[in-house]
Amino acid sequence: MKCPFCGHLGDRVVDSRESKEGELIRRRRECLECGRRFTSYERLEEIQFMVAKKDGRREIFDRQKLLNGILAACQKRPVRMTDCQDIVNDVLANLYEKPDKEITTVEVGEIVMDRLRQLDQVAYVRFASVYREFKDVSEFIGELRPLIQDPNAKI
Repeated sequence: MKCPFCGHLGDRVVDSRESKEGELIRRRRECLECGRRFTSYERLEEIQFMVAKKDGRREIFDRQKLLNGILAACQKRPVRMTDCQDIVNDVLANLYEKPDKEITTVEVGEIVMDRLRQLDQVAYVRFASVYREFKDVSEFIGELRPLIQDPNAKI
């Protein structure tokens, strides 16, 4: 860190404090050349992830929007909030691995449906019915058939 008083590049950290939300760190520093103290602030750089929609539009990934969709599917089901947050974290982990920091709604939907299928199959069917936009009952039954035939199904 460059001293704002003398321009020297050497300093030592005297005190560090994290903000209440944990998004910011305040550091008191002392210049090794002139001995004067100054304050620096560090903030984590946020990466803007993008979601490619089915219609070709792109929008910024909204963690809360995805969580709300998952919570709606899990409403009145025995699924913990932490499990829903873990699903969102899985989607984010997938984004962090991508070099272009963009994910399609198809990829998001598949990750969520795969996790919901393991957690709660009713929540899975609810999410799939909105995500897959079933046109008629036969498509809906086609989605249910593998679940009904699964001996380990948690319906």
